Amino acid sequence: MSHVANNIRRSAFSLMELMAVVAIVSLLAALAIPRIGDTTDSGNRTACHVNRAEIEVQARLWKRAAGTYPAANLSDIGADLNYFPEGVPTCPLDGTTYTIDPTTGEVIGHDH
Repeated sequence: MSHVANNIRRSAFSLMELMAVVAIVSLLAALAIPRIGDTTDSGNRTACHVNRAEIEVQARLWKRAAGTYPAANLSDIGADLNYFPEGVPTCPLDGTTYTIDPTTGEVIGHDH
């Protein structure tokens, strides 16, 4: 009978075992979370560079068709669905809109 009672009593975890597991999981989370946040920031930075390049390509195509670069705030090219069917992108890092130099067609700023 004491053998059965001993098995029933041992089926639960001790407080020390639970505290050890919580400490290990906390340590792993503390190491992993900064790396995940860093990856997101790096991805957004890359997306900003891709957006800049796409805007500059579309501005050159606009110039080829219209003879001049689009407006600095991209309002005219943004209204034409042939160039940006989903709308002119915004910077994924800070949410600001892109502007271009209307004499060169290059994006101003966003040197993240």
